[in-house]
Amino acid sequence: AMALCLKQVFNKDKTFRPRKKFEPGTQRFELYKKAQASLKSGLDLKAVVQLPPGESINDWIAVHVVDFFNRINLIYGTMSEYCTERSCPIMSGGLKYEYRWQDDSKYKKPTKLSAPQYMCMLMDWIEMLINNEDIFPTRIGVPFPKQFQQVCTKILTRLFRVFVHVYIHHFDSIINMGAEAHVNTCYKHFYYFIREFSLIDHRELEPLVRPWDGEVE
Repeated sequence: AMALCLKQVFNKDKTFRPRKKFEPGTQRFELYKKAQASLKSGLDLKAVVQLPPGESINDWIAVHVVDFFNRINLIYGTMSEYCTERSCPIMSGGLKYEYRWQDDSKYKKPTKLSAPQYMCMLMDWIEMLINNEDIFPTRIGVPFPKQFQQVCTKILTRLFRVFVHVYIHHFDSIINMGAEAHVNTCYKHFYYFIREFSLIDHRELEPLVRPWDGEVE
């Protein structure tokens, strides 16, 4: 029944953006399958995120960044009807944290946006990066750029803010939808991954208590 409920919650037309897929036959597709198999095997999430022997760290990070983008996209897509200009005029995580949007094109300076506007800019921006062959090369033998991990840190830092906003402002909706276990697992997976590879600054993690053990970082 739980699976059915989640299927209804996370149905296809709710996705905020089309899913980014890995090309079958590629090294990254194989890594993605390996990562998914470990996840499904019920292994401890701390073990699941570790780099498999002999694999490239950048490929492993690339696979996870794309996968987390898809998953968080889906989570926010299901919340989006509760996250409106009226309910969330500021992109925030409680009273202490406010996130402003900045990019290299439209918003050169950090700019106050409503949560739905921020999410829209964020998902567009990530989608543009992960589809950019110069940053996320998909062809065999094409190397990752030098700044690859820095770009991933920026993407993951901003995706973390989606969790902050959803947990702090929309947790009642998550519970009402019966999606709490799913969101918690996704967050836990994300959290262990960024900790394993030190991909997010500690200060960014402050707004969220770890929901599974009540610890504040």
